[in-house]
Amino acid sequence: MSAEETPEIQLRALIERLDPDRKELVRAVRTALRKRLPTTNELVYEYADQLVVAYTPTEKPMEAIVSFAARADGLRLYFSQGPRLPDPKKLLLGSGTQVRFIPVEAAGRLAHADVEALFVAAIEKAPMPLPATGGGRVIVKPTTASKRAGK
Repeated sequence: MSAEETPEIQLRALIERLDPDRKELVRAVRTALRKRLPTTNELVYEYADQLVVAYTPTEKPMEAIVSFAARADGLRLYFSQGPRLPDPKKLLLGSGTQVRFIPVEAAGRLAHADVEALFVAAIEKAPMPLPATGGGRVIVKPTTASKRAGK
């Protein structure tokens, strides 16, 4: 990607590289997350096997509230405070000490009441409060692979 491209253009180009079914889902999930978390920044990471976008009130990935990973085996929505979130329906998968995830087959899943409850709890437990106003920025972060390739 050239230095003249805006981060938004860079992210859209990364999404375009995905399989057709996956890119439509990523676009829909991204739209839903921007509506749900309009003041957060989108931190974008491109890895060899996945595209990750984290939603954070700062520029620090450790302060992200949620993130999604578009992978060959599907799309996962990660909750950064996953192990500490109330999850009476046992939606959250994984055994990580920091994050847990739900598989997302359609963007409509994010609007489900049980997933909405996870969002509310994740925002309450976030290490940094959400900005009350403003719109977040897209920030494309270099990864080890892109640094080696000179991107």
